[in-house]
Amino acid sequence: MSQFQGRSVPSIITPLPGPRAQALLERDQRYMSPSYTRIYPLVCARGSGAVIEDVDDNLFLDFTAGIAVTSTGHCHPQVVAAIQDQAAKLIHMSGTDFYYQPQIDLAQRLSELAPGNSPKRVFFTNSGAEALEAALKLARWHTGRSRALAFFGAFHGRTYGAMSLSGSKLVHRRGFSPLVPDIHHVPFPRGCQGCMLPNAKCTCVDQIEETVLRRIAPPDEIAALFVEPIQGEGGYHVPPPGFLPALRELCNRHGILLVADEVQTGFGRTGKLFAVQHWNVEPDILCLAKGIASGMPLGAIVAKGDVMDWPPGSHASTYGGNPVSCRAALATISLLEQEYIANAAARGAQLREGLLALQKKHAAVGDIRGLGLMQAMDIMRPGAPPTPDAARRDELVQAAFRRGLLLLGCGECAIRFCPPLCITAEQVQTALGILDAILSAEFAACA
Repeated sequence: MSQFQGRSVPSIITPLPGPRAQALLERDQRYMSPSYTRIYPLVCARGSGAVIEDVDDNLFLDFTAGIAVTSTGHCHPQVVAAIQDQAAKLIHMSGTDFYYQPQIDLAQRLSELAPGNSPKRVFFTNSGAEALEAALKLARWHTGRSRALAFFGAFHGRTYGAMSLSGSKLVHRRGFSPLVPDIHHVPFPRGCQGCMLPNAKCTCVDQIEETVLRRIAPPDEIAALFVEPIQGEGGYHVPPPGFLPALRELCNRHGILLVADEVQTGFGRTGKLFAVQHWNVEPDILCLAKGIASGMPLGAIVAKGDVMDWPPGSHASTYGGNPVSCRAALATISLLEQEYIANAAARGAQLREGLLALQKKHAAVGDIRGLGLMQAMDIMRPGAPPTPDAARRDELVQAAFRRGLLLLGCGECAIRFCPPLCITAEQVQTALGILDAILSAEFAACA
C-alpha cells in the first residue's frame, strides 16, 4: 500500500508493545475506565484498507474491522472525501428538531434497500445498542403489549434494554439488576440436525411455542421477538435454513413483531446487503449500526411504515443521523453495491475453504461456520470427545497479534473472522498462513 511505503504486511519491527505504545498504555491505565475489554496492547495510529499501523510503525493485517465496523476498509478515500466535504458545510443541527438533506437522502436509501416490499420509515441512532432500545420502545408502543422474546446466546448491547435482551455472558449482566422486566429467553438452534435440510420444518420454533408461549408468556402479551439472523458475539452461529421463515410464520400467527438485529450481520458482511435476505424474510423492524457508515458513529431502525406509528416526541436522538455520519453512510452503501458485497461473498468462500483445510490438518480446530466474511473457527482440546478450549483460543489470538494478525474471540471457544469487506485474496491467504504456522508450532501439543 502506498500509505505504508510498499512495506509488506504484517511487518513487526519492535517488541510488542513498542516504546511509544507502552507510554500511552501507562496513561490509559491511569485515566480510562477499567470496563473496557482490550485483549492485546495494540495502540493504533492510522489505517488503510485492511491494514493498521500502530504508534511504533508496526503494520498489522486487520481481521477485526474495528469489531465488524469498517466495512469498506479503514479510511476509504471516497468515505473520507464525503466526511471532509460535509464537515466543511454542516456538522450538526439535530435531525430531531430540524431538517437536512443527508439525513433524508439516507433514510430514503435505507427504506428502498430494506428487505421486503412494504413501505418503510427510518429512525436514526448513534449505535447498535440505541437501535435495539428504539426497537423495543417502538414494538411496545405499536402493539400495546409489554413482553418480548429473545434468544440464549444473543448479544444486543450493554444499555439496559439491550442488556436485558442479551443472553450471552454473565459478565454483561452481573451486578446490574434489576433488568427490564418481561423479557423471556428461548434456545437458539445450534447444529440442530432435524432442521438442517433445506425444506425441513424447523422444530426449534415449535419448541418455543410449546415451552414458552403455552406456559410462561401469553402470545397476546408479546410485543416482539428479537433475533440476530446469525448470532454475533455469542459465537457466529448460523441457524438452520427453516428457522427464520418459521419465526416469521410464528410472529404472523400471533401478531408479534419480528425484530432482526443486523448490527453485526448487515451491510454486506454475509455476502448479501442484509443477512435475512439469505432466507427471504422481511422483518417488521430492522436494527442497523456498525458497518453502516464504515467507521462513523451511526445506527438506525428501519420499520414497516404502518409499524413506525409513534407520535412526535415519543422518541428522539440529539446526534442520531448527524449529517457527517449520513454522508459517510451514503458513500459506504455506494461502494458496497459497486464492489464490496460481491467481494465479501468471494473472499468469504476463500476464507471458509482455507479454514476447513486447517480443520483437516490440525486437531485443535473444531467447527467452522459462517456466511461471507462472517466466519468462525472453534478451538478445541482434543479428546474423546473434544472439548471447548477457551484458554487455547485466547492463546492463539495473542500469538496471532505477536505475528501481526489482528483477531477477536467470540462465543465459548471461537475465533471470529470479520475483516473489512475490501480484503484481498492475497491478504486472506496471508492470514491463513499465519494461523497454520501458529497451529503447527505453538499449538503442536494439541495435535
